[in-house]
This record gives sequence, structure tokens and C-alpha cells, in this order.
Amino acid sequence: MNLEAFILGCGGMMPLPYRHLTSVLLRREGDLFLFDGGEGTQVSLRKLNLKWKKINAIFVSHTHADHVTGIPGLLMLSAQVDRDEPLYIYGPPKIAEYIETSRKVLDMYINYEIVVREIREPGIVYQGEGFHVRAFPLQHTKTCVGYTLEEDPRPGAFNPERARELRVPCGPLWSRLQAGETVRSDNGEDVAPEQVLGPTRKGRKFSFVTDTRYFPEIAREVADSDFLVCEGMFETALADQAAEKRHMTAVQAATVARDAHAKKMALIHYSPRYTDNELKVLLGEARAVFPDTVLSRDRMVFPMEYAD
Repeated sequence: MNLEAFILGCGGMMPLPYRHLTSVLLRREGDLFLFDGGEGTQVSLRKLNLKWKKINAIFVSHTHADHVTGIPGLLMLSAQVDRDEPLYIYGPPKIAEYIETSRKVLDMYINYEIVVREIREPGIVYQGEGFHVRAFPLQHTKTCVGYTLEEDPRPGAFNPERARELRVPCGPLWSRLQAGETVRSDNGEDVAPEQVLGPTRKGRKFSFVTDTRYFPEIAREVADSDFLVCEGMFETALADQAAEKRHMTAVQAATVARDAHAKKMALIHYSPRYTDNELKVLLGEARAVFPDTVLSRDRMVFPMEYAD
């Protein structure tokens, strides 16, 4: 089952000619989930030829303009196609007011159901088949949350030789065993899944953290992420400015990734003070702490593979 993250925008504060504002689309087979929707989101969706009309849910970190100004256009665009399923929007308090006010002021024509759910406390906010999305608190100048999408544990690896020894013929019965069912062997004995399956295997985990000051508990929330998208807005020389604005430096983002034992981290939400060429300063500082760091760029794609 494919799981991949598309960076639709990697900038913070203001859009630049070469850098849209923060937005990440996660695709898990037929499900699409949008994390923040900054200005320029539609442009990257179009350039990547992604089926934006199939977006299941939008997860908003907070209601600062550089994270939500791309959403009204998406809502209006979605009304131009047939949509049978509701669009869910999650975010901290004020997100419902923002969506409703935008609809009224812009006199939106909406021909599908929009369900807005405000997050009042940390925990699971969205449950899908074989996975869930969890929200956790961050510390910014206004209420802000991070998100993880985590898959359920997978069955252990199937041992075909053991199945043959137990007289279970190859075919549908093997599939049923792998699905967790007990089956009947050729000699009439029950064979349970645990007799032919190895230890349970971990599912994949994606984490999204932006607009927060550094604090150690973030690492616990995103622990063991296969892919962490994390703000690294400033270099260490501007740490005081980062703290004042309640943002993180690249080194602080790398510290989160290191302490969380993440597999890979992509920095995002760069200050507009940095040109694309100057971002190498952030990358160098982050890699000194967490070597598996990359710079996210608009329209980059990051697939997430199973550990085994």
C-alpha cells in the first residue's frame, strides 16, 4: 500500500516567486489528506496532477494567514465537480469561524457537505481503515496543533513452509490466515494465524509539526516517525528571534527528530529572509545533529516504505 507525502509549499510568512506557503498532501492509496493550505496550494496540486477533488480531510495547524489562505479557493473549486462524500476540516478553535466567514463573505457556491470539527483536546481526531490521525498541542503565539498519521500494526510475515507442514494448501486458506482467521487443514485440524505468522510488524507513521517554539515533549509525540515534516525557520544565529516569535531553528527541529528516533526529517516553513541557495545554512546545521535531514522544496515527493 502506497504512502507518500507531497510538499505543496514550504515557505513561511509570505509567498515568494519560487516558494509557496506551507502545505503538505499525504496520499495513502485512494485517500488524500491535506495538512495546512497556504497560498499557492492549488498551483502545486495542479502541477503535480493530484486529484484534489478526492481530498478526504484537511488538517489545519492554526489560523494564521500563511497556513489557511489557500483553503477558500479549494472549497470553491471542489464545487465545480461532483462530490458525494463530505469534506472534513479539523483544526483548533477559530477554524470553524474562519470557514463559515469565508463562505459568507465570498458568497461561495457549495454543493457538498463540509464538516468542520474544532480540536479542544489532544487525541485521535480522524479514524480510517487501518490508520488514525492524532492531534497534539504545540506552543505558538496562538493555539496550534501538530498531527501524526499512524497505521495500525501489520500481521507478522507469513511462513509458507510452516503452513505446508501443517497441511494447509496454498490458495485462499493462506490469505485467510494472513487476515487473522483460523482455518481447517487437509487433515481436519484447526490452524491458527499465530502458528504460521511471525511477530506483529509496525505500521508507518507520518508527522507534521509547524509553528511552535521548541520544547522536548514534541519528540515524544512524533516518536518513531518514518517521515517527519518539521519547521526549521531560522539558523542558530537567529535563535533569539525564533524564540520571540515562537518558532524553531533548524537545529531545534533536528533535535526533535533525533530524540524521536525518526527515520527521516524534511525541514519546512522557511523564513522568507532565505533564498533557496541560502537554505543550505539551515540544512548544514540540522544535519550536524540529525544526518537524515533534507530540505523540502515545493512539489517534492517523499514515499514512505514499510520497515520490513
